[in-house]
Amino acid sequence: MKSIQDSIDVDVPVTTAYNQWTQVESFPAFMFGVERVSQITETRTHWRTRVAGAEREFDAEITEQHPDERIAWRTVDGVHHSGVVTFHRLDDRRTRIMLQLEFAPEGIIEKAGAALGVLGRQTEGDLARFKEFIESEGTATGGWRGDVARPPQADPQQADTAQTHTAQTDTAQTVAAQTQTAGSRPPTGQPPLR
Repeated sequence: MKSIQDSIDVDVPVTTAYNQWTQVESFPAFMFGVERVSQITETRTHWRTRVAGAEREFDAEITEQHPDERIAWRTVDGVHHSGVVTFHRLDDRRTRIMLQLEFAPEGIIEKAGAALGVLGRQTEGDLARFKEFIESEGTATGGWRGDVARPPQADPQQADTAQTHTAQTDTAQTVAAQTQTAGSRPPTGQPPLR
């Protein structure tokens, strides 16, 4: 896995920056390699990208979203990509945008690009183009103000307990089925039922 972190300050209020980022159909205007993004549902998008001649299509879902604060996402098929963008009010007219990405480069070109820092520079360029885009507009082209709660994280101890309980239940059901199949006879090696 590779990670990228970058930030930029934009000269617009936090609500303006956040609202524009929710308008995924506008991403091709400032994101290099993004040919099209379609909003399928409030939390699912479909992407078509072309980077270094490789065209990809994939779906992504928003896993957490809080107006004027953060948007987190992950891909649901195809390439592995996840990230979070956060919005920080600096004052009434300025916002810091912080972007964190995690991805698994595929193929020799992507792996070489990741090793050489090409994707980090691309992200830096995308943020600079977003800054230019939103500052020249002065206002967002739209905005979605819905809230998406983060899914609960599984407690590893609870997961182990659940697996143990499932295994015990499966064993008990197997023994019960064997006993039922054999009539009133208990499984081999057990004393007869009285």
